[in-house]
Parts: sequence; C-alpha cells; structure tokens
Amino acid sequence: MSALFLYAHGGSGNHGCEAIVRTTAELLHEQDITLFSTRPQEDLRCGLSELCRVREEKQPCSKASPAFLSAYLALKLRRDYRPLDRLPFSKAAREVGRGDLALSIGGDNYCYADVMRYVMLHDIFRRRGAATILWGCSIEPSLLGRKELADDLASYSLITARETISYEALKRVNPNTILVSDSAFSLKPLFPALPEGFAVGNTVGINLSPMVLQNDREDGLTMRNYRKLIGEILQNTDMTIALIPHVIWEGNDDRQSLAELKAFFPQEERIVTIPDLGCRELKGVISQCRFFVGARTHATIAAYSSCVPTLVMGYSIKSRGIARDLFGNEEGYVLPIGSLQDEDALTEAFRALMKREDSVRKHLAEVLPAYTERALAGKTALGKL
Repeated sequence: MSALFLYAHGGSGNHGCEAIVRTTAELLHEQDITLFSTRPQEDLRCGLSELCRVREEKQPCSKASPAFLSAYLALKLRRDYRPLDRLPFSKAAREVGRGDLALSIGGDNYCYADVMRYVMLHDIFRRRGAATILWGCSIEPSLLGRKELADDLASYSLITARETISYEALKRVNPNTILVSDSAFSLKPLFPALPEGFAVGNTVGINLSPMVLQNDREDGLTMRNYRKLIGEILQNTDMTIALIPHVIWEGNDDRQSLAELKAFFPQEERIVTIPDLGCRELKGVISQCRFFVGARTHATIAAYSSCVPTLVMGYSIKSRGIARDLFGNEEGYVLPIGSLQDEDALTEAFRALMKREDSVRKHLAEVLPAYTERALAGKTALGKL
C-alpha cells in the first residue's frame, strides 16, 4: 500500500490546521500517514501523534556536507538560490518514494505572499515520484494569471477544492480537479468545562484575528465594528458574549486581539473569555452558542457544522465560497473587511441575522449531511490514484 504524507502544515497552534489533519487522518484512516510540520511541538501537544507520525519538516544540514557545498556553489557561481532553499527539506523528501501520495494540506497557502515556498515543496515531492495532491484548497482566481502558479497547479495529480469559486477557476488550469467540502466539517466535538457565566444556547461566540485587523481599509474600523456590536448585544439582548480564540501563533494570536476588545468592557460580567483549547474542544464550545461572529475560517466552520447561525468577517475567497455553497449566496452571511464603510456595518448585519435565526438553523440542518459527505469524494479520488 502507498504511504501517505501530509505537508505544508504550519502547526496546530492554528486549530484550523489541527482540524484539517485530524479529519483527513480519520477520513483516510487505513493509510500509513506521516505529517511533515513546521511546528511539530504544537502537534505533539495537541495529540496528533495518536493519528500519524509527526516529523519536523525542515532539518539542518552540515555546512561541511557535499550537498551544502554543491548548493552553495550554485548560488555563488550561477546565482541559483534554489538548491540552498531546498536543502533543509532534503531529509524529509528522502522518506517519500515513487507511488506514495503527498498531500499539500495548507488550504489557502497559495493565496499568501510566501506562495513560492509551496511551489518549491510541491516540486520536491513530485521529483521523488510521488503523486501530489492539493487537498481541500481555496485560491483567489486572479492569482491563476501568474504563469508560474498556473504551471505548478497544472502539474498536481489531483486537486480537491473546498468551495465552488476555487473549483471553477482551478478546473480550467487542471482538469484533475474535483469539488469537495472542507474535511473539518466532519470534526467531532468534545465538551470541556465552560467558564462561569457562559449561557448555553444563549451566548454569542465572537472570534477576532490580527489578520482581519491588518486588512482594515481604515485604521481601527474593524475593531470599532466589533466594539459597537458588543455594545448592541449587551444593551438590547440578554445574551452572554464568549470571546473565542482559534489561532495562537506568535505574532498572529487571536488572544491579543480579543484582549484588546475586552479592554473596552473591563467590568462587564456578561463577557467571558475562552482559553486556548484543542480544535475539538473549541468546536464543543462554539456548538453551544446561539450565534457566532468569526474571522477565522475554521472557527466559522465549527459553527456552521453545529447549525449555529454565523456571520463571517471575511478577508479571502474561502469565506465567500463556503458561504455561497451552503446558502446559495454569501450576502447576509459574509461581511468583507474591505467593504466596511462605517462602524455600524457589523451590528446591522447581526441584527438581520437575528431575524433569520430559525430559518438559518433549519437550513443548515437540512443541507449539512449531504454537504459534509462531499468530503468523501476526495477519498474516492485518492483511491483511484
């Protein structure tokens, strides 16, 4: 049987990344799975070693080794930096052989500035003879105008796109593209002890990320929208508010953004803060909310898949695509950061969602079984490989 390797994984401090690994491993449970990770200590702390072997993605190479000397000469004599860039991944690559499956599981990695790193990693595993799969991905269609990206994407053995916008764009570049749902929709929740004051079934879960704040069209506008929303909930409803982090990476830590938000309401007893938890526990908390307002995609997936009416503060194609596939239209479900005009936009969108609460909950209950099962198409396609 072919071995299966998961790569382009940033670490489980992003609990969306953790959720993808967990649900992918469960979906492909009969496979021999190795996870190459940028932050393996986070994965070990979250217990991913129970599902797969966890390996450090990059390994140091001795400067006295022939491989380093060859790569260094390539840089100095030909100004070719690629051999030196590839060198830290050479040990991991040697574990992969012809006929194995290499899944790039980073989701939207191709949407960010360091995209050429993932192009390089793909080329490394492809040269080892592995069948390469871009797994559960999203990509901004305009990026496919870059020839180096289009050529790279065309060379994958299989692409599974997690929403229709990306699927339709990628299908034009690589015919071996299929439409799936994000495997994290099938994540099984765990239910930790809730903080005092959390009102089960009558709490608004709120997630805010530094990435959303950095995408402000006007400095501080997103934070003012969140602050206004909390004021609205406290003044005009009896609901509790739970501040829920989903990524805790240094320099990109939701807890810092949420603490900044909480500081506007220092004595408010109806605001509780959820500590860092694993992705299953976080889904358990989110599933007990009445509404959810979130910036992190997998925090909103935890809410959607628990039939919690959800409003997404979106900054990328994935939030629009997932909402469109679930509801037929993202309007009223996704508030693009770049479209914020004033500090009342989020509050007005939330009021509209409250009016549709029952119909949204009913709709999710009806569509989720078939939608979630769509992830199985990826497993079937891998079997053919």
